[in-house]
Amino acid sequence: MHIGILTLSFSLPGCRSLKEKRQRIGGLHERFGRNPAVAVCESGELDRHDASEWSFVVVGVTRREIESVCSQIEEKIQSSVDARVMDAVREFL
Repeated sequence: MHIGILTLSFSLPGCRSLKEKRQRIGGLHERFGRNPAVAVCESGELDRHDASEWSFVVVGVTRREIESVCSQIEEKIQSSVDARVMDAVREFL
């Protein structure tokens, strides 16, 4: 069993409130947390409304499987979230 952690940092230009931030970033739990191999949480400063950081913990039998899931997560986020991905970091345990 292998464990990977994907951490994504977002910039939310023009975002003026935490409510707007939730609307723009919201749904990550619902979209990716349904997969039993993925745990999702907002891991950065929760009080900032112009930036956000999310961590995805992925478990799998092989590192290649984890890499594939992380790539799918990044691709879906790039196309569906109203924010700029400023940084993506992958770690393996």
